Amino acid sequence: METRDACGGEDCHFCRIADHQTDTEILLSDDELLCFRDTKPGATHHYLVVPRTHIDNCTRLQGDDVSLVERMVEMGWSILKKNKISDLEDVRMGFHVPPFSSVPHLHLHALAPASEMSFASLRRYGPQSHWFITVDKVLSQLKTRGKVN
Repeated sequence: METRDACGGEDCHFCRIADHQTDTEILLSDDELLCFRDTKPGATHHYLVVPRTHIDNCTRLQGDDVSLVERMVEMGWSILKKNKISDLEDVRMGFHVPPFSSVPHLHLHALAPASEMSFASLRRYGPQSHWFITVDKVLSQLKTRGKVN
């Protein structure tokens, strides 16, 4: 069942981060989103962008979530630029597809430089990974079908 609640669930680690119940350093935030470093980075720069509203994962996104995903991507670009990523073509952004989501709360991965990711990281976040769906594909599916498969 889809969950779309204000964060605060005690069982959701990302909701606890959004509610400032952990010591996680928030790098960027606004009323809707927050951004912090991934604790198990797959690249030199690996950030997570998380909505404050609890959405289980990318398969729960619907057509009216296009603007949410676009704002998540904007925050992803903002944190990369803030950290002086100069080659914006060498970036991977996307979501893990269930059952490969480590935390059951929607989160966008922003990774750079993609060209320097290890073999193990490429298996999880690379172009050939069946575990990872890029934002371009998510947005395309939302705009054409209204849902992410």
